[in-house]
Amino acid sequence: MSYWIVTDVGSDMSLDFYKRFDKLKVLPMPYRIDGVEKQYHVEDESTLKEFYADLRAEKVATTAQVTVDAAHELFGELAKQGEQVLYIGLSGGLSGTVQSALTAKDLVLEKQPDARIEVVDSLLASAGEALLVWYALKNREKGMSLEDNAKWLLDNRQRVNSWFTVDDLNFLFRGGRVSRTTALLGSMMRIKPIMHVNEEGKLIPKDKTTGRKRALKALADKVVERSNPKEGQMVFISHGDCREDADYLASLLNESIKDLAGIEFFTLGTIIGAHAGPGTMAVFFMGDNR
Repeated sequence: MSYWIVTDVGSDMSLDFYKRFDKLKVLPMPYRIDGVEKQYHVEDESTLKEFYADLRAEKVATTAQVTVDAAHELFGELAKQGEQVLYIGLSGGLSGTVQSALTAKDLVLEKQPDARIEVVDSLLASAGEALLVWYALKNREKGMSLEDNAKWLLDNRQRVNSWFTVDDLNFLFRGGRVSRTTALLGSMMRIKPIMHVNEEGKLIPKDKTTGRKRALKALADKVVERSNPKEGQMVFISHGDCREDADYLASLLNESIKDLAGIEFFTLGTIIGAHAGPGTMAVFFMGDNR
């Protein structure tokens, strides 16, 4: 029997990608912008232009984790149908979403002790989480069991590389990632940080450069230096409403690495976008380690 693979909108999964696969669900997450509380669903992708316009107009966005109720409702519904569930969640180093899923799993098992639900902390965010989901989907296509797939994800999640740059340091300041002074001086001097998600699933600064094109080149260099295998590599790119820059990054990768399996593009949704801001660029791929 096949099983469902479930993730959340912290994966920034595009609607097009979502529609390609059977037995795939994406849990919504709540957020608030300019004092108005909303829910972001994968089907709401068309609203992101307006969301980024609001961010550029300096409206403040805040986010919250997947609710226990949302996870419990979905897990319970699938369990009642006799379905198995593999949930892959937004990094526990950034959100309490996985804890919500674990609580929901326990609530389902109280009433349906035979339910089979596996919860995996991706220790990733944005399309890094989506990339891990992609591998889980491929494993399922190959006939891998629920338990074996969950184990494979745990064994390989530290191989997924996540490298980011942001265009506006003030968003990182609001999220507590950099100091006010760093944000001010960095903006004045056009400093672009190069960040990554570490082994604990937390976003940390690693390098810095000046100018947008140099920052994008630095991301491409990370893929060239760290990807393994070089041939047949699947690369996911996320962007904060700056598709032209995403295309430029993809062109650098296609020039530098031959025989890529493919490049997928995703727009940062409201959850990650609220903290990273417009102009954020991120690249995700498989390496030996992070």
